[in-house]
Amino acid sequence: MSQAYGMALIGSGYYLPAKRLTNADLMKLVDTTDEWITSRTGIRERRIVSDGETTVSMAVSAARDALREADLSPRDLDAIICATVTPDLILPSCSCLIQAELDASTCCAFDLAAACSGFLYGIVQADLMVRHGGYRNVLLIGSESLSRVTNYTDRSSCILFGDGAGAMVLRRTDDAVRGVKFHNLGADGKGWDFIYVPAGGTRTPATPQTIAEHQHAIQMRGRDVYKFAVTTMHRLIEEAMERCGLTLDTVKLVVPHQVNQRIIDSAVEKIGLAPERVYVNIDRFGNTSAASVPIAFHEARKRGLIEPGDAIILVGFGAGLTWGSAVLQL
Repeated sequence: MSQAYGMALIGSGYYLPAKRLTNADLMKLVDTTDEWITSRTGIRERRIVSDGETTVSMAVSAARDALREADLSPRDLDAIICATVTPDLILPSCSCLIQAELDASTCCAFDLAAACSGFLYGIVQADLMVRHGGYRNVLLIGSESLSRVTNYTDRSSCILFGDGAGAMVLRRTDDAVRGVKFHNLGADGKGWDFIYVPAGGTRTPATPQTIAEHQHAIQMRGRDVYKFAVTTMHRLIEEAMERCGLTLDTVKLVVPHQVNQRIIDSAVEKIGLAPERVYVNIDRFGNTSAASVPIAFHEARKRGLIEPGDAIILVGFGAGLTWGSAVLQL
């Protein structure tokens, strides 16, 4: 009979750029107000990369933080997964550049591009690799430099995005109960144009015209995104609770993608979940796409809101359209 394995979290970390972009700063760039931004998004400020900072450099800092807590050498890693839609280069992958910077082993290394759902896709992949693929130590990172693909003349989108990175070190354990107890990953490519960047790929390569027209920046259908996010978040949390036998009283914490305070509040209200059971930091960091869940998770963990033995619901949704949820048994 084959050995049954589980997945244990042994370290987490994050990196946030020092530079802050406040609502007052945005008021100097576009026709908006602090009250307008706060009332519609819940965001008061966001972190922005400075010259010399990149998706990879932030990922490396977050990874070192997580590895330090795990008391693990980069040479002990069997896999590096980086969830991002803002890579340093088209090729090679961020994960290979991260591997080089860490001086890690010649482990496998690859990126996941599922936008704001990327980290959820990554944690499910890590769990499968650890339980069934013979991998012992996996470094999972979400890192984004969204300010580099933001049009700061478009007030409907530029108010939303921030930069940062979060990381987890996940290890195989003989305790088969630990790890991802339930997950749901999905996509609907018919909604591809809800959130997208028109140019820069092989369909529309960069030209002076595409640059002048801000076609290398994120474009959104705001109302459609809002409806999709509220419905999806509500459904994913409710389903995760039902499938894992969790109730409003036994859910320790929900860590959602930090998309919009109104969206989070609406979904939580529909479920009847107490606000203190949902971790939110969007007011300070904005929407950091694939980095938002691991940043929020690490922060909640360091504040003592997440402890060994807890069952935590992680949920994300975004461009693609993609979505993902996971119940993580620590």
